[in-house]
Amino acid sequence: MNDHILNAINRRTFLKGSSYSVGSAALAFLLSRDAVHAAPRWQGVLDGKLHYPNKAKRVIHLCMAGGPSHLETLDYKPELAKLDGKSMPESFTKGQQLAQLQGSRDKLKCLGPQHEFKPYGQCGRLMSSAFPNIATLADDIAVIKSMSTEQINHDPAHTFMNTGSVIPGRPSMGSWLLYGLGAETDELPGFVVLTSMGGGQDQPIAARQWHSGFLPSKFQGVRFNSKGDPVHYVSNPNGVTREAQGDLLETINQLNSQLSSRQHDPEIATRIAQYEMAFKMQASVPHLADVSQEPAHILEQYGAKPGDGSFASNCLLARRLAERGVRFIQLYHRGWDHHGGVKNGINVVAGHVDKATAALVKDLKDRGMLDDTLIIWGGEFGRTPMAQGNGRDHHIKAFSLWMAGAGIKGGTTYGETDELGYAVIKDAVSVHDLHATTLHQLGINHEQLTYKFQGLDFKLTGVEKARVVKEVLA
Repeated sequence: MNDHILNAINRRTFLKGSSYSVGSAALAFLLSRDAVHAAPRWQGVLDGKLHYPNKAKRVIHLCMAGGPSHLETLDYKPELAKLDGKSMPESFTKGQQLAQLQGSRDKLKCLGPQHEFKPYGQCGRLMSSAFPNIATLADDIAVIKSMSTEQINHDPAHTFMNTGSVIPGRPSMGSWLLYGLGAETDELPGFVVLTSMGGGQDQPIAARQWHSGFLPSKFQGVRFNSKGDPVHYVSNPNGVTREAQGDLLETINQLNSQLSSRQHDPEIATRIAQYEMAFKMQASVPHLADVSQEPAHILEQYGAKPGDGSFASNCLLARRLAERGVRFIQLYHRGWDHHGGVKNGINVVAGHVDKATAALVKDLKDRGMLDDTLIIWGGEFGRTPMAQGNGRDHHIKAFSLWMAGAGIKGGTTYGETDELGYAVIKDAVSVHDLHATTLHQLGINHEQLTYKFQGLDFKLTGVEKARVVKEVLA
């Protein structure tokens, strides 16, 4: 059969398969100029049948990328202060995994806390005076001092914190939540990522940290730009009206639906959903990003200057995203990698994140949204009690983070490290435990949210035993 005949058959097949599709699209568009908005919203694989009564509807994860020093933030060690400048006891480090200090075991010196700690709140929690605004949240947050992780370098540690696995290609936390619970909005992505920087070495953040892995790609996070338009091409080019674009979109989606009915490829359904979401975002995103309607005192409360790409502006945008039903919001601030100059580095990074973090929590509380918004604040690992010049190296055996809102018991401190802050000695909490606790507050049993891939039932918390840290729950 020659090419001319093949082309004729292909044309007839196209016209036969698409004639009623195009007609349907035109009819639908005439009946409703916003027909694309009628697409069904993903309800989640759980379909509303939660395993427990949920406290949280959404999560805001404040990722302090680079490894915040627990010894300058949340875990005060007076004994370390006494040993400042003296040799680190070999009993702590012998046979232990170190990062850049690996070849300096015989020269390891203690570095005392570089900032004063003071008691804050009715709970009297000791917190770093470098973060006076976050310290005012002492009675609202639960601090976990006994975190540990498995990866000593930034990128794999972020991968482990986000996906529960050191193997790239697994779904991220946000993707699991969107897969399990579905979306609360059909005009914005259910999983949004924002980034900012300032305060130290700005380690890069790979897009795979918010990827959907082996889950369908419709569950991956969408990174918004911190400056300019939040997403590219949010405005139509000159000469293209919204009505014309909607007509074209309907036609394309009808054709894709025909293809999907023949090939049964889930990525075709994802493509349809992405076209529809992009169309809706052209209307919703400009309004979302326009903070000119925010009262002046709110802008001042956050320290936000719209359009500056700062962590403060991202925090304000996170609140607006939460109000509009986004399920998982992740804010990365790159600036915590203090191999040198940790004292001044902490001061600088505090200037970027302290005021806005406290403002976000208080703003949500004032609006009655903290009751169903789970906030997690922390990094991928901690820093060593040993000096690296006047800084600290990566450390995986102990670090701290805090949680707030959505049934978290404010004023609580859980877990302990040894007298130098080197290792966890009481009530250890793993990354998988953190994931299990997060899912629990959203009404999900972490053992039961699974996805079959390559013959195995995968879950966010992996194959090792994970537990819900009920001690930090109200």
